[in-house]
Amino acid sequence: MPRNLRTAAIWTRCLTLALASLTAHADNPALDKLVERTSRQVDAYLEQVSNVTCTERVSQLKLAANGSVQASDEATYNYLILLQGTQDDLILSESRLPRSPEHKAPKHLSLLLSNGFSTLFLIFHPYYLSSYHFEPGGEDIIRGQTVARVRFTAIPGARTPAVLALRGREYPLELTGDAWIDPATGMVARIQARLAGDQRDIGLRSLHVQVEYTPIRLPAWPREYLFPDTATIEVETLRQHWRNTHHFSEYMSFMVGTDENIADQQLAEPDSAHKKPKKGKKK
Repeated sequence: MPRNLRTAAIWTRCLTLALASLTAHADNPALDKLVERTSRQVDAYLEQVSNVTCTERVSQLKLAANGSVQASDEATYNYLILLQGTQDDLILSESRLPRSPEHKAPKHLSLLLSNGFSTLFLIFHPYYLSSYHFEPGGEDIIRGQTVARVRFTAIPGARTPAVLALRGREYPLELTGDAWIDPATGMVARIQARLAGDQRDIGLRSLHVQVEYTPIRLPAWPREYLFPDTATIEVETLRQHWRNTHHFSEYMSFMVGTDENIADQQLAEPDSAHKKPKKGKKK
């Protein structure tokens, strides 16, 4: 296809997705304003997150059919997340360095790798916003504060921040769920998500994700931002069942000047290739 026609086709698809998203809640101005405020907040978050490091503690469980633990592993990492993005492009880079370099999970445990789900709020970033249908879900209380509950569902075929990496290939995951948002600031306090449709054709029976966020204000910051506190990912395939829990703490400012590996949020089944679609350099 000639380059100009290919570009026109891409823009037509993007425009169609954007119109679909706007139409999905065009009759609810209050929801429109909340989603827009959240999108701006996520954009502002990107300006801060690349200067922050923390401690990540990961618990990996492989479960039997009756729920008992068949295998497990725990590890602690120095964790750094780099997010670069505009309305036309978005790149996620994670750096995870073991606190105990000698630690290696035994290969026979066949544990699940779950990366990047702490940033599931990226569905509200302008890059992904048009990929979701939003609906109001009422109000709830989190940490004594009233928050708005927003339901989201992926538009089939649209871009997604989550993929399954399996045997050297990547399969987009279309998600549906709920986000709890501070209506005054647009900051996300909690997200729950699951598969929006049947993906048993790739062996995935179910996926459940819950991410809790906590307010962090570091020195020289004019205000607080909500950073990941815990992320729990539970996955069932046709034959296996896993539950991973990521706990984040000890946030501090950190300046970066090194090469980074770029990757989207990914699940990787044991013994499958963890593909990194791009390589990038942070100056």
